Amino acid sequence: MSESPSSAAPLPPAFDDAFRARLADLFAWRRDVRRFRTDPVDEAVLRTCLDWAALAPSVGNSQPWRFVRVSEPRRRASVAASFERCNAAARATYADERQGLYARLKLAGLREAPVHLAVFCDSGTEAGHGLGRATMPEMLRYSVAACIHAFWLAARAHGLGVGWVSILEPAIVTQALDVPEGWDLIAYLCVGHPVEEHADPELVRHGWQERHPETARLLER
Repeated sequence: MSESPSSAAPLPPAFDDAFRARLADLFAWRRDVRRFRTDPVDEAVLRTCLDWAALAPSVGNSQPWRFVRVSEPRRRASVAASFERCNAAARATYADERQGLYARLKLAGLREAPVHLAVFCDSGTEAGHGLGRATMPEMLRYSVAACIHAFWLAARAHGLGVGWVSILEPAIVTQALDVPEGWDLIAYLCVGHPVEEHADPELVRHGWQERHPETARLLER
């Protein structure tokens, strides 16, 4: 019996050379943004970016990512205080010129970014029924990382900047945000319109670390 047109599977889109070139631009121009304008982010745009991010792959289709928007000033202040403590401690681990260079870097946009998103992994989720993680339970966290990258690209495609703040105390942030037990902090993201646009990463531009072309090298075994 042949399928009726309405029940047939939809045809996949054709991605041509022009699309691939634009996609390459999107990957190349994704930046870790630390300098934000303070004007608000359109709510519909933010929701669209989250919807696109939710299309990310996940182990066993577990979809373990949990996004928390942090708007309350008291909670934001607690996160900012954690960053200040951790940043000072990290700066002290360097010496001489490297310490001075570290001190000059802007490593977070916590005070300027209009949107703060904490991204958690729901380690206790029953979704996916454990498929694919009996031998590699860390796949839940890797799935959240894939979702974050998808959100990052979606935001960039909509003209937004994203900055991942990792200089934080996960336990302190988790406590400040009062999330369910079993949620593990994976990322704290600052989101907003960037003040400036650059083709090169900030840490390259300010002399901290060059890109290593060999990281794209394919090893054969």
